[in-house]
Amino acid sequence: MARYTGADCKLCRREKMKLFLKGSKCVGPKCPIEIRPYPPGEHGRGRPKETEYLLQLREKQKAKRIYGVLERQFSNYYVEANRQGGKTGENLLSLLERRLDNVVYRGGFAKSRDMARQLIRHGHIRVNGKKVDIPSYLVNEADIIDVKAKSLESTPFQVAKAEAGERPVPAWLGQDAERMRILVHSLPVRQQIDAPVQEQLIVELYSK
Repeated sequence: MARYTGADCKLCRREKMKLFLKGSKCVGPKCPIEIRPYPPGEHGRGRPKETEYLLQLREKQKAKRIYGVLERQFSNYYVEANRQGGKTGENLLSLLERRLDNVVYRGGFAKSRDMARQLIRHGHIRVNGKKVDIPSYLVNEADIIDVKAKSLESTPFQVAKAEAGERPVPAWLGQDAERMRILVHSLPVRQQIDAPVQEQLIVELYSK
């Protein structure tokens, strides 16, 4: 399966903002964007002309990087969002939020989406009592996400249990830290998604 294998911190510097791709490192003084708050590369300190196309492209790249998806997969999400009724941009963000790796991260089981993907691929996560090892699996309303019984004593989940409540859980999810469960109360709507993305710019880019 194709995936990005480069340095996560370069992605944050490219977007000139913290995308919180490295968990606790992102909130500490060693975060590279605190030290070098400009894009990476030889011409990183330059000021390219911010055309309309560039703004739209950067917004799409930001969304891809926040949720950890590659170009073809992101394009498929857009096609599906456009097929649904309502606002395409909001549908797109809703689909991205419903990814299992995002839900595991949002629910407090992992410090980053990268970590959540690893936990899922290693078979630690169940959906409605069945093991799911596909990070892009889309959760539905009333789904229950929990941790396999044999994995509950492993370090990542013990840490997650001890730190439950330190990071806010979105309103469309419910966290049961004692039983290490995440409940999907409803499908996410735009007001419940705190991703710093201007989705309309992405729609404009794909509409050309």
